[in-house]
Amino acid sequence: MYYASLLVNCEGGSLILADHFQHKDEHIDGGMMKLEVNLDDISAEWLGYLMDKLFDTGVNEAYYIPIYMKKNRPGILLHVLCHSKKLEKVKEVIFLETTTLGLRYFPIHTHRLERTFSVVETPWGTVNVKKGYYSGVMTQASPEYEDCKKIAEREKIPLKVVFQEVWGKIHSKS
Repeated sequence: MYYASLLVNCEGGSLILADHFQHKDEHIDGGMMKLEVNLDDISAEWLGYLMDKLFDTGVNEAYYIPIYMKKNRPGILLHVLCHSKKLEKVKEVIFLETTTLGLRYFPIHTHRLERTFSVVETPWGTVNVKKGYYSGVMTQASPEYEDCKKIAEREKIPLKVVFQEVWGKIHSKS
């Protein structure tokens, strides 16, 4: 575990702000970039193609948010998260595959929790589960969607029943 602090010079002295503990298996990455692009003159089909191209470059995230632009025209705000090493390639894809004349990008920090993977046995088969830990304490457990979907389809039971079974087993162990 490490301790991060920030020294702030204040009138009459200094103030130390210390509010972050990181478990050894958590990860903070300062090499990430967030890109934003406003688009108001591009077809929905192109947006799907653009998303495929962005993920092909290895971006971590890409998503759209509906917005209103000048003259109350509907538009799309494209958000992309990638490692700084991929910035030039991502910019190239955006400029070549969209109608934009500009984009914004800035560095950000990401904090990823420690992750472990386990298997939960259900009456219908096994389900992989991803668990997240903050400062060594499990704060998140997520059954693998595709595993649950296959069971639900094969057994002809509601997907939520499979998820409830897995969550019940996870919480009975913790």
